[in-house]
Amino acid sequence: MRRQKRSFPVHLNICLVAQKFPILGRATDHSFLWPIATGLVSLGHKVTIIAGKSNLGKARVERGGVTAYFLLESTNFNSRESFAGLAHTKFQELHKQNKFDLVHSIDSSALFIAEQKEKYRVAVAYDVNATQLVQIISILGMTQETVGSILSTAIAVVYKFLSTYYGGDRHLLKTANGIFVTNPQHRMMLERYYLYPDFHIYTVPYGLEIGTLEPREEDKLLRSSLNIPASAQVALTTSEMNEIDEMMPLLNAFEKVAIKKPNTFLIIIGNGPKWKELEYEILNLVLGRRVLMVGAIKEQEIPDYISICDVFINLSTRTTGFESTLIEAMSQEKLVIGSEVSAIANIIEDGVDGFLLRPADSTSLAELLIDIFSGHVSRGPMGEKARNKVMGFFDAKKMVTTIINAYYKIIMNSGFFANPPKLTRTQESDAIH
Repeated sequence: MRRQKRSFPVHLNICLVAQKFPILGRATDHSFLWPIATGLVSLGHKVTIIAGKSNLGKARVERGGVTAYFLLESTNFNSRESFAGLAHTKFQELHKQNKFDLVHSIDSSALFIAEQKEKYRVAVAYDVNATQLVQIISILGMTQETVGSILSTAIAVVYKFLSTYYGGDRHLLKTANGIFVTNPQHRMMLERYYLYPDFHIYTVPYGLEIGTLEPREEDKLLRSSLNIPASAQVALTTSEMNEIDEMMPLLNAFEKVAIKKPNTFLIIIGNGPKWKELEYEILNLVLGRRVLMVGAIKEQEIPDYISICDVFINLSTRTTGFESTLIEAMSQEKLVIGSEVSAIANIIEDGVDGFLLRPADSTSLAELLIDIFSGHVSRGPMGEKARNKVMGFFDAKKMVTTIINAYYKIIMNSGFFANPPKLTRTQESDAIH
């Protein structure tokens, strides 16, 4: 029996789902979801967030018209149930009270909801982070310029693609009415390798609350507490310490830098399962006094660490979005070095407002760092261009406009709603691109 279609909503009731909020923005509680969510509310839409843990330790938070439920903070939390199961249960409860029009899942946590979207008559969209595309990008990033490396990488990519696509991504994509990406590279990979229709892919440059990214003075007290001399030069990076191989090119490069430029330091922010192994590699390279592992720090402390560095490095490929720390560094007019196979390559113009390198190329990284620390690369003009680039790229109003137009198009194409409005050409363009 054919089910009756719902009336097309003028103002949407949106459910955002994410077990762990991507950490973007300065000193914010819940990352980029808040500026987007509050922006949607300001346009008359209703937004509810279902997530895991809150930095505030609260099970429910209301702010700017947005209500967020943190299921892992609840006193009724059942540790034996998966977050996807908990999210599904909470969604059912809220959906009965006030039907949602669209579920936007930042990761794969809404899969159980999506599998029953016909029952709920709700459109479902995922971020590309819900897939395992990042694993393929990570493998590509470790390729070296040798025949053996290229061949082994090709084999590894094919194996990883087949195992992830048929191991879960294919099913997830079938439950989606749309996929959000942040850059053209991921759009192309979804279409070409995952055979996902281009007209169901929406590009939104998720970013930061740029209004808070003001230039700041160097934190001299922090530098002193780390026992870094005032005349020393500093490189800064972050790591989740899940894979030693990702950090080794940087450590090998810095070993060469430390020999030629003895007044330089490398600070590593982060903590993870490979901490001890990373510490061992640092000691093995005799860099114990020159590399500072400061562990995990509070989100609001990151800008202070960036303020004392001369160059910020993030060569990680284990992300499908923009790295907030690197964007923060650009906003502080620092010299930045990013991965040419990551999303940041769509922002940085190599040699103009930053540098792009292949993550495995430790030789080029060492040469570049030596040039920077020798004063052969001027920070001033490049730093100004970097700040201007991010301030122009991440526009909160533009993001909200683009995403709401995409939501309308996703709902229109879901087939669950009757008499959809006709989008203007501008709205069509914004929704797709």
